[in-house]
Amino acid sequence: MRYDAKRFKSMKICLEEMKKFILNGQHLFTGKPFKNFDDMRSREVLANWLICAAQNSVTGSERFTFSSDPIGGDGIIYDLGEGKPYPTEHVLAPRGPKDNGLSVEDLIIRAIQQKQTKGGAAYASGKTLVVFLEGGDSEWFANRAARLLPQPLLFEAVWVVGLYRSSEADYVYFVTSLDIDDGDAPTQLVHIDLNSISWWVENIQGMPSTVFARFLPYWRVSLSEKLALRASEPAAQASSALEEPQHSSTKS
Repeated sequence: MRYDAKRFKSMKICLEEMKKFILNGQHLFTGKPFKNFDDMRSREVLANWLICAAQNSVTGSERFTFSSDPIGGDGIIYDLGEGKPYPTEHVLAPRGPKDNGLSVEDLIIRAIQQKQTKGGAAYASGKTLVVFLEGGDSEWFANRAARLLPQPLLFEAVWVVGLYRSSEADYVYFVTSLDIDDGDAPTQLVHIDLNSISWWVENIQGMPSTVFARFLPYWRVSLSEKLALRASEPAAQASSALEEPQHSSTKS
């Protein structure tokens, strides 16, 4: 069976569409899914965009892109150079009124464990988990979080993204892979100028060029056959701007 995924023609077009949701930060946490983008939420679109922006800064081209996931995931990141898809699941790591005694690392690990219990190994296998950190201005240590990862992890890899700082139309997000095989968890800052719809990436820790290279291929679960897609083929373009539905969705 063939499924039609949706993606943007370019990273810049995606950022332009996302501008209003970034400026309205609350939408990233409480906004409804986009029906015309296979029920992805604004924070999921943004997080996948940030990971691609970070990786593309290493390759010097838009080698990494992403699409919606028409079979229920939270988007698929593609490495067009290697022809490999990396399906993602996303989870929000909020800080509630009773969480004052918890460190940011505790919040991240709790969010990961919640996703693990959702469906176990069958649900997590072959997927990349992306944690969107609420209140990213709090101090935390990526290497410490990586050492606290539950074992077995079940997911192939874990990324953490969140807002680092903002001022008017200038936003800086951190993008971290919780992978310490080479010593430090690779961490980058993505600087966004929403006035000019432009961005640049700053490497602040680790070796970002190795992050995706070690991910296990997902061909073993035949994702390409399920979607009848190849990364070298353009997925269906988003036919219109991201629009929030007027009714609620059952997607969790």
